[in-house]
Amino acid sequence: MKPKVYLETTIISYLVSRPSRDLVTAAHQQITQAWWEDHRRQFDLYVSQFILQEIGSGDKEAVKRRLSIIEKIPSLDVTEEVPALANALVNGNAIPSQSIVDALHIAVSTIRGMDFLLTWNMKHLANASMRNAITAVCLSYSYKPPVICTPEELSEGISYVER
Repeated sequence: MKPKVYLETTIISYLVSRPSRDLVTAAHQQITQAWWEDHRRQFDLYVSQFILQEIGSGDKEAVKRRLSIIEKIPSLDVTEEVPALANALVNGNAIPSQSIVDALHIAVSTIRGMDFLLTWNMKHLANASMRNAITAVCLSYSYKPPVICTPEELSEGISYVER
């Protein structure tokens, strides 16, 4: 059985966006594209309705490109536990209240048993200073959160341990 990866919006956006002039963003785009080509087949990939909402707005051509990337990727069902855990993440100061969508990404990937949440959102998701708080809230609800990481971290060098 392959490890399960929840693709957060930044991954999909970086796969189809024009190369950035910002050096860090351009590097993230290149790393994401290399991961997509070289490593994605090692994992079962998933998205959610929150991803569909986020990538479905903006320039019509960009929306088309983003949607085409995920057209064959299953979307996780959102149960009533998802908003409850997301609210707990906000109320527990693990995620800022203005970033509820980030809390929803964590909640759906946690509740649906993902092994990894793949993202370039280092402000609220792949952030070492927030990781303990996120884990503590999830564990208090008897859920084990996924490993939140970037494509650079989730490459062939990673050793996977069953959940």
